[in-house]
Amino acid sequence: MESPVCTETFPIDGCVKSTSKKSKTSRSVESDIESLYKAVPQLAKTFRIIDKIGEGTFSSVYLGEARMRDGSRDMFALKHLIPISHPTRIAAELQCLTVVGGRENVMGVEYCFRKEDHVVIVMPYMEHQAIIDVIGLLSFEEVRLYIYHLLKALRHIHQFGVIHRDIKPNNFLYNRKAKTFALVDFGLAQGTADTQIKLLKDLLGIRKAQRPVFSERNLNSCTSAASTTKQANKTESVRPGDLSNRRFPSARGGPASVRTQKPQRTAQQTFTCSCFQTDRVCNVCLARKQQVAPRAGTPGFRAPEVLTKCPNQGTAIDVWSAGVILLSLLSGRYPFFKASDDMIALAQIMTIRGSRETGRAAKAFGKAVLCSRELPRLDLRELCETLRGRRPLPDDEVPPVTDCKDTDIDGTGKTPAPLPKGQDPTPGEKPWSGLHDERGWDRVPDEAYDLLDRLLDLNPNSRITAALALQHPLFKGL
Repeated sequence: MESPVCTETFPIDGCVKSTSKKSKTSRSVESDIESLYKAVPQLAKTFRIIDKIGEGTFSSVYLGEARMRDGSRDMFALKHLIPISHPTRIAAELQCLTVVGGRENVMGVEYCFRKEDHVVIVMPYMEHQAIIDVIGLLSFEEVRLYIYHLLKALRHIHQFGVIHRDIKPNNFLYNRKAKTFALVDFGLAQGTADTQIKLLKDLLGIRKAQRPVFSERNLNSCTSAASTTKQANKTESVRPGDLSNRRFPSARGGPASVRTQKPQRTAQQTFTCSCFQTDRVCNVCLARKQQVAPRAGTPGFRAPEVLTKCPNQGTAIDVWSAGVILLSLLSGRYPFFKASDDMIALAQIMTIRGSRETGRAAKAFGKAVLCSRELPRLDLRELCETLRGRRPLPDDEVPPVTDCKDTDIDGTGKTPAPLPKGQDPTPGEKPWSGLHDERGWDRVPDEAYDLLDRLLDLNPNSRITAALALQHPLFKGL
């Protein structure tokens, strides 16, 4: 698709040597920009590429300037897709931006350039701040507005049958000063059964035709054994004992182990696996139903049904991710969950939502989750106020979140000193409410934690939808 906007050609040398507003581009960035011009030479006729502003697993994003026909100069974000991406995947992302984008806080697309296997998607550039840089400065009202606009974007894409699959602050651009928002990066998007995006339907067919995920760590039981047959060489065994020996932190400081397994549904499935710790794959493991279960997304934001490889995943996984973002904003901790694998991630969720509740929810969508000890469900208000420093922490307790990056929640670099030992807050007054906070953190309504509870519903079937969440009392007046 050729661009009609530019009236001048920018020389490549001038582009590579250009300087951004913040700092001069490094040599590696200059090299990347030069490589991009060589890969897609028609870009030089339209854009002066200024800097590299983002890099992910499947793409890199550059800041480019174009001179418009009226003489003005506009800034654009140029997303260069990694050539190894499947052509249908690239086309599906472009179609999502074209059909769904451009309104309701969803980023649109302006132009697209292609040269052989190199594709560059051109989008409007939106100046924004990283959430890690502003989380300690946000008022409660700003948090309320942020979540409202995020849910607005989710409602919009879900109406088209689009599951984003990678909802996180880095993909929801936020300009604090202008109060503007934009949902970006549909590179992992999938379609629901009734999606209106044709190419997402094609991707759904491609994914179903792919081999099952037995070569990954299968959380339905666990993985893997060597094989002496050709069939066994292609399919690793699912061994029920591996995860039971792993240890994970619990909310009360003691070790807890978590494992998931597929519930026994028939008499045939009551047979015991006999290949554990052997060099073969038994018939019980080979007879297991093949299962395709996507796990795309960013660690820390994956829903329980994703972590347990539930095959039927819908728009509810985006809502869960929105709930994790709200949990971070209310507690002042980002990232809130940080785990090295799915089992640790599931254990961390249990420390917040409870082990019994997690097991009950997993059973509802056809999974069994076992924990070595019972973990109680925590009160979300108490948790967030404790982490934000508005509630004294008991001597015998530590925050249940592990590996969180501390942030300056006060704006002063200090956490308010706890109440003297034995001194209770004024009767009828919330703990720490005597510390006035001009940003409103001493007046967070119960509705905020009620919505958080509904967004973090462990059962995707009863989890609130984005459309219903927008009607929540928390957003009255918006």
